[in-house]
Amino acid sequence: MRVRTRRRWRGPTSLGAKLVLILTAAGLAGALGITVLLATVITPNFNALERQAIDGHVERTAAVLAEYGSKVESAVRDYGDWNDSYRYMAQPTPAFEQESFSPLAMSNLGVQGMAYVAPNGRVVIARWLDAKGEVPTLQGQLIAAIARIDLARTLKNGNSGHFYLRVGGAVAAVGVAQVRRSDGTGVPRGHVVMARALTSRQVADLLRLAARVEAPGGRRVAIDTPSRALAEVRVPIAGADGRPVASVRFNVRRDVSLLGRRMLLLAVAGTTVLLLIVLMVLRRMIAQQVLKPLHRVETHMQRVRGSGSLALLDEDGRRDEIGSLGRSFNAMLRQLNELREQIEVQSFALGRSESAVAVMHNVRNALNPVSTILSQGIAQAPPVERAMLDRAIAELARDDLTPARRAKLTNFVTAGVDAWSTSREAMKGELEVGREAMAHVLEIIGQQQKSAHERPPLEPCDVTEIVARNATIARYSDKASIAFSFPSHAHRVLANRVILSQVIGNLFGNAAEAIAACGTGSGTIAVSVTERDGEVEVAIRDDGEGFDAEVGQTLFQRGFSTRSHKSGGLGLHWCANSMTAMEGSLRLESAGRGHGAVAVLTLKAEAAMRAAA
Repeated sequence: MRVRTRRRWRGPTSLGAKLVLILTAAGLAGALGITVLLATVITPNFNALERQAIDGHVERTAAVLAEYGSKVESAVRDYGDWNDSYRYMAQPTPAFEQESFSPLAMSNLGVQGMAYVAPNGRVVIARWLDAKGEVPTLQGQLIAAIARIDLARTLKNGNSGHFYLRVGGAVAAVGVAQVRRSDGTGVPRGHVVMARALTSRQVADLLRLAARVEAPGGRRVAIDTPSRALAEVRVPIAGADGRPVASVRFNVRRDVSLLGRRMLLLAVAGTTVLLLIVLMVLRRMIAQQVLKPLHRVETHMQRVRGSGSLALLDEDGRRDEIGSLGRSFNAMLRQLNELREQIEVQSFALGRSESAVAVMHNVRNALNPVSTILSQGIAQAPPVERAMLDRAIAELARDDLTPARRAKLTNFVTAGVDAWSTSREAMKGELEVGREAMAHVLEIIGQQQKSAHERPPLEPCDVTEIVARNATIARYSDKASIAFSFPSHAHRVLANRVILSQVIGNLFGNAAEAIAACGTGSGTIAVSVTERDGEVEVAIRDDGEGFDAEVGQTLFQRGFSTRSHKSGGLGLHWCANSMTAMEGSLRLESAGRGHGAVAVLTLKAEAAMRAAA
C-alpha cells in the first residue's frame, strides 16, 4: 500500500520567527489599509477640486466666446435698425455700399466680413477685408456659407442673434440682425450679417491661457490627461445649427492632483515609517521581555532533559506572566523531584519485593532437600547408646573380667564402633547431598542476578509465519471490516518468537482500533517485508485515523494514548522496549491525522548470523 503525502507549506518553527512574521504581516496589512483609506479620501477630493478648476476654465471659455459673439451682435444690431439700411434693401445704391462697406467703416466696427441678405436668402452684397484689402476667396466662402444658413431660424423670433461660422480656414463670430426702420415699423427687408474673425491669439489673450483655435471635435467638452502634470481641455465652438465648427484647446496644469498625490505619498510614507518604527520597537521589546526569558526556560529544560538533574530555574523576580511561568516551572520541578523520589522508593521496594519473591520461591524449592536431610538427621536415633559403650569400655578395663565376658564386651564395642562408623558415613553422604542443594541455591541466586542484566534469547524464526498467525486479530476484528494482505514467501529473522508474536499482535490490534476510529466501518492493513544490508524491515500500514507529527515523539511513553476512551497505553511502550531487547527497533510514521499510519519493525536477518559465524 502506497502512502500518499502532500507537500504543505510549513511556517517557521521558532516563536520569535512566528512573531516577526505575524508583526510583519500585521504591519503590511496596516500599511495597505491606511494606504487604501488615504487613497479613498485624499485622491477623490483632490480630483474633485481639480475638476472644479477645469470646469471653471471651461465656463470662462464659454463666457468669453459668448461675450465675443455678443459684441458682434451689438455691432450688427445698429446696422439692422438703421433707416439707410432699410432703404438700401428696397433700392441698393453704390453710394451706400461704398459708405457702409468701406475699410474704415468695417475697421471701426472691428469686423472682417459683412453682408446684406434678402428675405429670399439671396446675398445682395458681401465683402471680406483684411489688413491688406479685400479677399475675394473668403468673400465667396462667406456668401456660400450664408446661403446654407436659415438666418430667420437662427434668430428664433428675435431681432438679432449670433453664432460661429467657419469661413475657409478661419473661424468667425457672426452677428445677424433684421433690417428694419429704427422705430421698428415696416416689414423687415432681410438681414444684415457681420463676421469678426476669432484667432488663437485673441482667445489666448481673452482667457490668459496658452489657448488656440483648432478643428472641431465632439459636441461636448473633452478632457484628456496626456501626462500627470497637464490636463488638455477642448471646448467646442457651436455653429448656427448647434454643431461645433471649431474648438478651443488649452492645457491646464494639474497642480491640485499633483498636490494630492504628493500628500498621499507623504502620508503613506510617514505611516509606513511609523509602522516600521513601531514594529521594530515591538520586536525588540518582545525579544527582550518574552523571547529571551522563554529561551532561558527552554535552555534550562534542555539541560534538565540532558542531565536528568531537576535543578530549579533561577527566578528573576518578575511579577508578570513570564515570572509566573518560571515560578510554576520551578513548582513543577519540585513536584517532579518529589515524585521521582517516591517512584524510586516504590520501584526499589517493588523490585526488591518481586525479586525477593521469585528468588525465595526458587530458593525454597532448592532448599527442600536440605530441610529433609536435616529433619531426618535430627529425628534419626543413634545406632548405639554412648552410655552403654562407655560402660562396656570401662568394664573391659577391669582385670578380673572373665574371658567370655571380655570377648562378649569386645564384640559389643566393636559392633558399636562399626555402627557409629556406618552412621557417620551415611550422615556424610546426606551432607554431601545437602551441600549440592546449597550449591544449587547459590546458583539460583547468581543466575537471578545475572538474568536481570541479560537480553531474551534470540532464535531464527519466520516473520511471515508470525504475521500470518496474528492476522486473525485484524481479520476477525469486531469493530470494523478490514481487508488484510501480507507476503507469501518466508523471511527469516533473529528474534524471540514469543515476544515478536506479542509485538506484532499488539500492532495489529492498534491498527484495527485506528481504522474503527475513522467511523467508515471498513479499512485495509497491508504488511510488507524488505531485506537490506543484513536487516529485515516489516512495515505494517493502515488507513486509519493516523496522528499528527508532534504526537509521534510521545507515542512510546508509558501511559500515553491517542484515544481518550482508552487507559493504560502500555502496549507501544512495551513493544518498543521488547524490540530494543531483541536488538531491533520500532518506529511509527504518519502523514498527519486522517492519512493513516505505518509501524516499521527492524530486526536482524538470519543470514547476518550465519555470515558472522
